Parts: sequence; C-alpha cells; structure tokens
Amino acid sequence: MDGHKLKEDQLKEEIFQKIKDFYELKHKHQEFIPGKTKVNYAGRIYDEREMIAAVDSILDFWLTLKDKDEAFCKKFSELLGVRHTLLVNSGSSGNLLAVAALRSNQFSRQLKQGDEIITPAMNFSTALNPIIQNGLTPVIIDSEVGTYNLNSNELEKAYSPKTKAIMAPHILGNPCEMDVIMDFAQDKNLIVIEDTCDALDSRYGGKLCGTFGEMGTYSFYAAHHIFMGEGGAVVTQSEELFKILKSLRDWGRVYNHDDLKLPFDERFSYKLDGKTYDSRYFFTNIGYNLKPLDLQAAIGLVQLDKLSRFTEIRKENFNKLYKALSQYGEFILPHAPKKADPSWFAFTITLDTDKFSRFDLVKFLEEKQIQTRYPFAGNISKHPAYKGFPMRIVGNLEQSNRIMDNSFFVGLFPGINDAMLDYVIEKFHEFMAEHLRR
Repeated sequence: MDGHKLKEDQLKEEIFQKIKDFYELKHKHQEFIPGKTKVNYAGRIYDEREMIAAVDSILDFWLTLKDKDEAFCKKFSELLGVRHTLLVNSGSSGNLLAVAALRSNQFSRQLKQGDEIITPAMNFSTALNPIIQNGLTPVIIDSEVGTYNLNSNELEKAYSPKTKAIMAPHILGNPCEMDVIMDFAQDKNLIVIEDTCDALDSRYGGKLCGTFGEMGTYSFYAAHHIFMGEGGAVVTQSEELFKILKSLRDWGRVYNHDDLKLPFDERFSYKLDGKTYDSRYFFTNIGYNLKPLDLQAAIGLVQLDKLSRFTEIRKENFNKLYKALSQYGEFILPHAPKKADPSWFAFTITLDTDKFSRFDLVKFLEEKQIQTRYPFAGNISKHPAYKGFPMRIVGNLEQSNRIMDNSFFVGLFPGINDAMLDYVIEKFHEFMAEHLRR
C-alpha cells in the first residue's frame, strides 16, 4: 500500500470514529417519557453504520449511481428471487415507471389510450395517478374492511374488453389474495403490477409480495420497512420490461447494460437517418430522470441486513396490540387472508360503534402524544383531484366509504419499544373505560 492510500485510509478511520461518537451523542435513542415523548406511527431506525455508509459514499464524491447501486440491486434481487431490480428516487416513481412501461412503444403488449387498469378505491394517490397520467382509465373496485385490500370478488364485475391490467397495492403491509388475482389475470390475459411500497418482506403462500406479477414496486421512504431517506425500486423477471424501465428512468435513452463501460463499437451501433449515432443521446422512450443518489443505495445496503429483525419486531408489536384490543367489540381489528404472512406497516382500526366518533378517539390519542393517521385516501374516487377525469366505478364502494369515515391507524414499527407499546395500550384502555361508562 503506497503512502498516499495509507493516509487516505487513516483519515477515513478517524472520520468514521468521529461519526460513531457523534451518533452516540446526537442520535442514539433517548429514554421514553410517557405522555411527553411522541409515539410516532413510523420512523427511521438506524445506527452509526448507516451514517458511516452514507459519508463513505460522499467521500468518494461520485454521488450519482455507481457501485453501491449495483450492489444494492444485486442484493435486493437475490432477496426477492427476481432477475432485475431498478433503483428509483421513490416508490411513487416506481409506480409511474411501471405504468409508463405498459404504454411504451417498445413493449410487445403495449396498452393504448383509454385502456383500463383495475385498482381499489382504498388506495394511495401515486398508485392511481400514473394510470391517469398515462392516458389510461382506472376501474375502481371496492376494498374490504379488515384487510383494507381490494375485494378480489369484484374483479369479474370490473372486467371489460378494454381491461388490460391490475394495479394491486398490498395496503399497510397486508398481502392481497394473490392466487385469486393471478388466476383471474391469467384467465383474462391481464398484466399485474403489485404496489408493494407498504409491504416489503410480506408473503403470500410463502412467496414474497411484489414477485407475483409482471412488476413489483417498493418504497424506501423513511416511514417504510427499510429507508434510504427517499428512494424506491421496481423489480421484474422480464428482460423486455427491465430495458424499458431503465430507459424510462434515464431520460428515455436507449437501454445499455452499463453506460460507463460500454465498448466504443457498441456505443456507436445505433443509426439515425442511416448515419452512426452516439447511444448516449439516442432516445427510444418518452422518459424522465428518476434516479436516486449512490449514497442512498449505500444506506439501503446496511438497512437490508436489518430487515429480518425489523419484520420480527413489526409482527411482535402487531400481536401485542391485537391481543390487548381484541376485547373491544367496538373495534374491527385488522386481519390477514388465510395464506398471508404480513410484515405489518401499521395497525388499522375501524370503529363499529355510535358511542364515540373516530375524531374523539384520534383527538384523545394525539393529545396523549400517540400519532395517528387515516388509512390513505379512504375512497380515493371522492377526492377533488380526480373530478373530471375518466374513471369507471364498479358498485357503490360501500366498504371503502366505511373505511374513509371510520378507520385510522397507529404505529407498530421497530422504533416502538415495549414501554411505548404498553403506554399506547394503556391509553386505549383509558379512553374505552371512560366512553363505555356513558
């Protein structure tokens, strides 16, 4: 090792030690003080290893996607058992690319303007938006109270000759009935996109969510199962779709396996008007720029090593909350389909009572420093953003309306320790004791 490299390594070690010291001083989790420390519904779980990984990547100062991206995508693909992972800047961008890929003129099953995609009313905006943004028509079906996923019994009613795909979100970590969905899709020759942004490491019939359909999308935002700050991914088994997805992510430029190492002859193997043209500026899709940074992939690599333990804690917290709250007939508690093994994102409750309102309970919990959220859009077709856009609604969406009016969730992510969970349970009991006496 030459002296320059030795000095570089020594400086790095000093920097990394300072980061460890800073983490201990600034970031290490503080003591929980009931009623004063906020019990968040979600949050980042990290230690000095993620901070060191990020700084190490910054010191290289390439910044844009490089070796950490390659390493993360390889590791993520191996985890899921898929051929291809494409890293993007958010799970929402993953959904955008997945739907846009279906509209690409490079895709052998290209969807046309006005073709339909079935998706549930109980949804997040960026699962629905790409359908509209790509000139397609969403077909909205009802969701189920309890699972909060699409009601697979509605698929047949929703189908028409213009239906070409299903966007199936695994809501709040709970797997959809993927055997039913895939059988229906196969019978009708439909494409399936799984929005798995809430459900990394959830399984259905032993198979990981996001790996059933043609594409699966994931989010690595701070609230999700692993985080990169911002970030997401699209996975696929299809070489054809992967090439389109990468092109769409990278400005619409023609797919190349490795742009930085492309041999000269291959780089100039494309022609415009019969003349040789540089592939770096040869466009095959109407694309975007949706790349994350390499330092985000560096953080994600560390997070992947912790995923199995994160999942265990989520399940433990879910079981403890379920056991504590199952005594109340006023609550409809979340449940999973028979073949599902969820890595729960949150604990969703639907009220089945007129003794108190959702607002009453949410206000009480928030005042006690327990964070709550409503389950996304409830019935997304009711929101003002979608007025005036083509949309086919199947049935009266009764259950989605019920979710919109009566449901909320609290957290169970790995940052909620036993003391916090005991406090949450205590406050639920306190509220119920007061309101059931009336």
